Amino acid sequence: MKLIVGLGNPGADYVNTRHNVGFIVIDNFAKSYGISINKKKFNGQYAELFIDGEKVLLLKPLSYMNLSGEVVKKYLDYFDIMPEDVLVISDDLYLPFASYRLRLFGSSGGHNGLKNIANMIGTNRFKRFRIGISNDKSVDTKDYVLGKFNSSEMKQISDILPITVDILNDFCSMSFEKVMSKYN
Repeated sequence: MKLIVGLGNPGADYVNTRHNVGFIVIDNFAKSYGISINKKKFNGQYAELFIDGEKVLLLKPLSYMNLSGEVVKKYLDYFDIMPEDVLVISDDLYLPFASYRLRLFGSSGGHNGLKNIANMIGTNRFKRFRIGISNDKSVDTKDYVLGKFNSSEMKQISDILPITVDILNDFCSMSFEKVMSKYN
């Protein structure tokens, strides 16, 4: 079983904000299968599907970004999923806008959602799919990540959504090393 986690903040105030790019990507992936992420359990919204015969859970923690690990831990425990079978989709200030990077494991890179997940599950050995949101140094970081995409940025994000679907499908059907080699 695989778990794909899209990070973001719940509520209308955070729709289409830079910090919610994980929600955007995972919602689009669900849509590509004609499903919605609308079941609720453990302060998260989730959906279940099968890809190449393997059960895959799609999860959007509803605990706010900095407490995402509490929700992820409950899903790992309840569904008996190993951290190595988890892929977390998050925004990344240090990547160019609308670029992406896959990592086998590593540090949080200062991302509080990733940091909380590692702390709560007791390891940083989960896979990462980071989407670049760039960084405007003239704006406070908190205000920047919680700021909404402008129309040009939203188009750039929309333009990469088809490849994010391919990446997530490949995550479910091939080794992560091959996925990284194919897309990084």
